[in-house]
Amino acid sequence: MGLTSALNTALTGLSAAETQIDVIGNNLANSQTVGFKSSEAVFASQFLQTLSLGGAPTEYSGGTNPRQVGLGVQVTEIAANHEQGTIEISSSASDLAIQGDGFFIVEGAEGERLYTRNGIFKLNSDAELVNSTGHRLLGYGVDEQFRLQESSMVPIEIPLGTESVAKATENVTFEGTLTPEGEIATQAKIIQSLQFGTAEVPRPDATGVSLSSAPLSDHVGITVNNSGVGTLAAGDYQYRVALVDSNGNEAAPSATITTTVGANGRVELGSLPVDPNGGDYPNVNIYRTGPNGNDFFQIGSVAAGGDFVDDGSTALTGNALDTDLLTGNYTYMVTYYRNGEVESRPSVLIGPQNVVNGRTSLSGLPIPPVPEAGDGFPAYDEIRIYRNLSNDQNNFYLVDTVPPGGTFTDSRSDAEIADLSISGNQVLDLDGPQIHASTLLTDVLKRDGLTYQKAFQLGTLSYSGRKGDRALGSKDFEITETTTMQDFIDFVEDSSGIQTVQVDAVNPIPASENNIPGQTGTIYPGGYIQDGTIRFVSNTGEANGLEIDLAAFRIKGLDGNVTTPNLGFGTLQEGVGESAVSDFIVYDSLGVPINVRMTATLESRTDEQTVYRWYADSPENQTTSGTNISVGTGLIQFDGNGNFIAATNDQIAINRTGVPSVSPLQFTVDFNRVSGLATESASLAATQQDGSEPGVLNSYVVGEDGLIRGVFSNGVSRSLGQVQLARFANPVGLEARGLNLYAQGVNTGLPVIGGPGENGIGSVAGGARELSNTDIGKDLISLVLASTQYRGNSRVITTSQQLIDELLNLKR
Repeated sequence: MGLTSALNTALTGLSAAETQIDVIGNNLANSQTVGFKSSEAVFASQFLQTLSLGGAPTEYSGGTNPRQVGLGVQVTEIAANHEQGTIEISSSASDLAIQGDGFFIVEGAEGERLYTRNGIFKLNSDAELVNSTGHRLLGYGVDEQFRLQESSMVPIEIPLGTESVAKATENVTFEGTLTPEGEIATQAKIIQSLQFGTAEVPRPDATGVSLSSAPLSDHVGITVNNSGVGTLAAGDYQYRVALVDSNGNEAAPSATITTTVGANGRVELGSLPVDPNGGDYPNVNIYRTGPNGNDFFQIGSVAAGGDFVDDGSTALTGNALDTDLLTGNYTYMVTYYRNGEVESRPSVLIGPQNVVNGRTSLSGLPIPPVPEAGDGFPAYDEIRIYRNLSNDQNNFYLVDTVPPGGTFTDSRSDAEIADLSISGNQVLDLDGPQIHASTLLTDVLKRDGLTYQKAFQLGTLSYSGRKGDRALGSKDFEITETTTMQDFIDFVEDSSGIQTVQVDAVNPIPASENNIPGQTGTIYPGGYIQDGTIRFVSNTGEANGLEIDLAAFRIKGLDGNVTTPNLGFGTLQEGVGESAVSDFIVYDSLGVPINVRMTATLESRTDEQTVYRWYADSPENQTTSGTNISVGTGLIQFDGNGNFIAATNDQIAINRTGVPSVSPLQFTVDFNRVSGLATESASLAATQQDGSEPGVLNSYVVGEDGLIRGVFSNGVSRSLGQVQLARFANPVGLEARGLNLYAQGVNTGLPVIGGPGENGIGSVAGGARELSNTDIGKDLISLVLASTQYRGNSRVITTSQQLIDELLNLKR
């Protein structure tokens, strides 16, 4: 029984040695396998044959130990060694190594999660990280905004060459010197347009007005009879007559008719003159002197062609005879008038008419139209007549105000109507009724000489002005049937970046001194209507001065034709104030470049500090309504050493309405590097900004925390995902699946999943590999011991066989 037992025991020894050699061979075979974990065969004695249990000590004996014979060895465990392998730098950014505890999580068949320490990963055709056997690496992905999505683990994607990204500007840094020298910005540039009229008030139709010389009051045919009895005193009497028009205006008076009357006499004038041209002069006024006198006074009026009897009963207290006569070449214009209401613009020229020692006659004067509800003009009830002077053909002076229709005879001398010191005398306003805020833009009239034309038309108006000698961006404005002059002024004001809103009550936007000749008072920035002109007051300082040249406006009409309305803007006052300008580009969240201009003007200086005001404009500022390009303003303060102290506002906000980027684009302006030392002139420049245009993903890095950061061609980096690791309480209990993969075993415990560095999990080294932890020297020594063990057990079998043979030989 003993020899047979020895054979079985030796057999277990052989078997154990073979197992150990297998394990060692596997270790040595995988000494170059990345992430391989070596194993060790663990032995334990097998069953025991008990020959005696022994005895406890007694009074007579010290006791005996058990007598047991072992029945061999068994492999109780093949324990994996999960100690850290050596970390080796790799040339591939996708190679990963774990420093410390943990396993990469990969996706097996049908979504099964497997675990590995082999960190050799490559990108497949779907831009997913996979190992050499095609298993996808799992971790957290990102959404469209590159934000980690930690709700579930997904295959990690790195879309090189296809993913694009832009970075919105968050900070802009300025450098330069804002000198305390120079003029303080107390005066703004002011520009003013031509004077405009409005077509909402009708223009008189003078096509039916006839201008001619007034007829002569001919005395040749007048008969004189002085034989009657009356109350005239004896003496010589002189008479003159004048034809009278329907409005009571006289034609040139006749020559003198002289007759002698005795005491208690009378004079009868017969066959008084008539209008040779018709019935425009239906009556005749009769004038005479006193006995032997020279001054003529009106004594009566009769129908033209009739007779008049002067019996002396009419006292010479009536109107004196108007003997003024005109000599010159005259042209007339007429307007509609109503007391207390705005006067219409003048008619076309009536005439000219040349007259020598006579008077002129206008017949067929127009009748004003009757306004309907909603019309923008009053019910005119009179006609005003204007005339030039014989020595001044350009200016027209008020002659008289008469009822509509009928005839008017002009007898007023040039000297009489040209004397503006006389109450009621005035010069004709050729521009007519002035525009106001609610005037429709399509009713605005521009005068060229005596020609009136519409300044605007329906369509799209484009505006491109200049500010501080630098071009502003182009802005468009739709002109419709309801667009008003105030709408236009607001558009130009906003599109020019004139800042008027008092966003900072403590530091309001400064007003301007008024140095316009003939004007006084403070002027505030903005657009205004001034005496029929359009006036724009810029913000103070030289660099903020607005310019609108002849080509600043273009209108594309509804018919597609393009016109250029010349509004005739000229400079009334130049801007004053030390200034600096900086043009720079920022980027919105889509990477769209946005032009921004910042001007800084010297606002004040004291014994303690220098203060500049900055203004920011952007033609790309897009609001829901309007075209305001102003995007910020604030004060910059410097101390007595020229050091920057503070800024009352360091934020610029650019609205991006109508664009699918984040709105508003808001960024910080940093003036810490700007100096307030004295220099010859102020300077300001944007030297840094952290935004960027769109870029393509061209590389990536993996951090110790497993975060994968993509680096784009524009220098921007974004999160592309995060590697997640798993840790087990008993990693030796993992079930090996081959290919360096493990599955959760029954004795591993649940996996603890987290990011590298969390929950006792090791960190990740990107661009590195973990080598096999096989200890070749130790395994070679173990291999010698295993082979010795194998040979020793073989000897036991050989010896047992020899003994059995000897035992069998006893039978012979």
